[in-house]
Amino acid sequence: MEHRYGVTVTWTGNTGEGTSTYRGYKRAHVVTAEGPPELPGSSDRTFHGDRERWNPEQLLLASLAQCHMLSYLHVCVDVGVVVTEYVDRATGSMRTRADGRGRFTGVVLRPEVTVADHTMVAAAKEAHRRANELCFIANSVAFDVHHEPVVHIAA
Repeated sequence: MEHRYGVTVTWTGNTGEGTSTYRGYKRAHVVTAEGPPELPGSSDRTFHGDRERWNPEQLLLASLAQCHMLSYLHVCVDVGVVVTEYVDRATGSMRTRADGRGRFTGVVLRPEVTVADHTMVAAAKEAHRRANELCFIANSVAFDVHHEPVVHIAA
């Protein structure tokens, strides 16, 4: 089955002179899609971006963390694990070269999961492996996505 997605990215950073100089324009843009609210974007601050806006590197990292979480919650339903809380403090690394090219070299997802009962801990930990196999975004990137999960038991 094929699924199609569409977004529109509109540059809003023309300060009146277009791209006549590298520092003469803003990297501001807006990402829109049918349904959700606008997402204000820019480049990373290192590349003359606006730190108050999302940058593509953060969005890639967020996509990986979101996809893993959604896959994980699905797997937990399938294996009978009741998740009551989930938070992931993901990090990613990118290297740039002197010629301006760059690429992500790896991502570490650090999901902290709370489950309803102590009997669910082993299955909750194992569910991360299956979630990684199912994650569409993790299956689409050319770098390793590692997991450092922690499982807590609800009070």
